[in-house]
Amino acid sequence: MPDDKYTRCPGCSTVFRVTPEQLAMRDGQVRCGHCKAVFDGNAQQVSLAPPAPPRDDDASAFDEAAQGPPTVTLRDARALEPPDIPAEPAGATAAGGEAPPEDRFSRPVPATSRRARTVGYLVAIVVLLALLVAQAAFHLRDAIAAHWPQMRPALARMCGVAGCTIRPLRDAAMGYLSIDASDLQADPAHRGLLILTATVRNRAAWSLAYPYLELTLTDAQDQVVVRRALAPADYAGGTADVQQGIPPNGEVAVKVFIDASATTQAGYRLYMFYP
Repeated sequence: MPDDKYTRCPGCSTVFRVTPEQLAMRDGQVRCGHCKAVFDGNAQQVSLAPPAPPRDDDASAFDEAAQGPPTVTLRDARALEPPDIPAEPAGATAAGGEAPPEDRFSRPVPATSRRARTVGYLVAIVVLLALLVAQAAFHLRDAIAAHWPQMRPALARMCGVAGCTIRPLRDAAMGYLSIDASDLQADPAHRGLLILTATVRNRAAWSLAYPYLELTLTDAQDQVVVRRALAPADYAGGTADVQQGIPPNGEVAVKVFIDASATTQAGYRLYMFYP
């Protein structure tokens, strides 16, 4: 091809076919795929054009030895290796691999740069792990505080920065909360007034959030007459700290007055739920 150039390895005299673009890519620095010598491909360029035959009148001027060896070992540029590639991958490239030219002519990466890059990767991994742990702690803060109370101060400091709160766990159908006893009686002193009494018990070893109570009044055919939802503040009493939840292995006594003067009921049902 018109753009082909040739460079000779000073170590073993092997000649490689190269292009100007390849030599310009890494300032000409290459490694011989035959003897592994590193050399400047630009400085070692040679011409393989056949020597001009001597003129009949100047036969004595032709010196065959001065023209170089009559034959050369010619190899393709793919046999050249970048100086920083080990011998084993370099052998695969010389055998006919299709490594990109920019890799074959790349400059060696300094050891300090490789170490700095490794340290950077390690720091990034540590930072990502810390962020993952912080995210998990944020989303699971209620469960962590319930099961590991010693972590509550650290979680409280985190919430002070993130603007969150630590709340008691909800029972979520685990069966730790139950209504042990309930009763609905008419208030003898006030006509049409009903008194609901019950005991909500927490059997867990950690605090649980106060549930809502749903009171349903039914008629003689067990049809719904009226239904009312009672928030924790409606039944827990003025001295209870609703935000702290029901203490571990604790109970809450419920006593609520219900105005049923406008209804007629024969029975009731009482359930717990979380909104």
